[in-house]
Amino acid sequence: MAKKASIEQEQVHELLYQALETELGGIQVYETAVSCAVNDDLRKEWGEYLEETRTHRKVLLNVFQSLGLDPEQKTPGREVVGHIGKSLVKAMEIAKASGDAIAAELVATECVVLAETKDHANWELIGKVAENTTGDVSRVLKQAHEAVEKDEDHHLYHTRGWSRELWLQSLGIPAVLPPPEEVKQVETAIGAARAEQSRDRMRKH
Repeated sequence: MAKKASIEQEQVHELLYQALETELGGIQVYETAVSCAVNDDLRKEWGEYLEETRTHRKVLLNVFQSLGLDPEQKTPGREVVGHIGKSLVKAMEIAKASGDAIAAELVATECVVLAETKDHANWELIGKVAENTTGDVSRVLKQAHEAVEKDEDHHLYHTRGWSRELWLQSLGIPAVLPPPEEVKQVETAIGAARAEQSRDRMRKH
């Protein structure tokens, strides 16, 4: 049986503080992104992601309660995450104020991809901590990770597909909408790569 790693508890706590801040910022990002969406399917998709992100916040708050952590605790890393989230919201607001709805939608897809890249990384790391520790920390984080992981994969890979296809459409290049990732219900990195590779065949049909 593999020996468990010697986990740095303070850094685990830092990861959790950043993860909570990412979810809090993600709610703001999605609320703004929904208002920028022109494509009806994308607006509906982001509306669903918004509700799932609110659920992820609740999952993390349960983790904090179980582990005796203060959800209001500030750390330098958490402050940086909060700043980035606010910056993404501001970027979308600037784009929307320009009056070009298509451009604002593209900016929104990019901002969601940036936010979800951090969010996805957080949960991947939380899963690794759960695998490499024992006791209550392992149990609590494993339950949280299992509840959230599939949503996070979906959010990142599908929005990356939307961003790519909407950009292609804006460039005058035939696009696949909804994107292949959406049609094929992609939930893994390998699946996302295969979906992107299949887009030319899908476009021809």
